[in-house]
Amino acid sequence: MHEPIRVLLADDHTIARNGVRLMLGTADDIEVAGEAADARQALELARSERFDVALLDITMPGMNGLDLLRHLRSQVPAMAALMLSTYSEEIYAVRALKLGAAGYLTKDVPTGVLVDAVRRAASGRRYVSPTLMDKLAALVSGDGGTAGHESLSNRELEVLRLIARGDPLVQISERLHLSPQTVTTYRARILEKMGMGSNAELTRYALENGLI
Repeated sequence: MHEPIRVLLADDHTIARNGVRLMLGTADDIEVAGEAADARQALELARSERFDVALLDITMPGMNGLDLLRHLRSQVPAMAALMLSTYSEEIYAVRALKLGAAGYLTKDVPTGVLVDAVRRAASGRRYVSPTLMDKLAALVSGDGGTAGHESLSNRELEVLRLIARGDPLVQISERLHLSPQTVTTYRARILEKMGMGSNAELTRYALENGLI
C-alpha cells in the first residue's frame, strides 16, 4: 500500500485550516501532516520534515504567501505548492504560476476539486481551472491585455489592496512587519506606477478590478 500524500497547510486562520483538513480527510490517500499559522513556521516545518504538497494562503502576517512560495521553491524544490486563497484567480493566479506554483484554487472550491489538485501536484502535474486556462491562452496569444496593477511587485500589490481597503498606515506597517516609512515609500511607488494621485483613486481602481 502506498504512503499517503503528506500535506503542509499554511494559513493564519485556524477555522480555514480546520475546514481544509476536513475536506482533505475525505480522501484515504491524503494526510495533513503539518500546519503553520505564518510563513516562518511553514518554512521551519518544510525544512525539518518531509511533505509532498504545501497548501499556502496568500495573505499572512509578515511574509505573504507568494514570497513564501518563492522561498519554498528555492529551498525545498521537491515539494509541490498549491495556492489556496479567498482572492480570485484574476488577481494572483498568474503571478503564482510564474513563481512555480502547481496550481491556484479559491477557498470556495468543491472538496473533489481540492483533492484532485493535491493529487495532481503530488504526482508532478499542475491544476489549472478552465477559466485560468483561458486567461493563460489569451496572455500567450497577446490578446489578454494588461491591467494597471500587473506592473506592481507582489508587495506593492499587497500594499495597494490594504490601502484600498481603508487600513491605516500604522496598521498596514504592523501587518506586513514594515516600518511606516517603508509603507509610505511603497505607496509613492504605487501611485507613480499606476499614474494616480490619491488613495481615493487607488480605492476606486481596486473596486473596479476586483482587488478588494
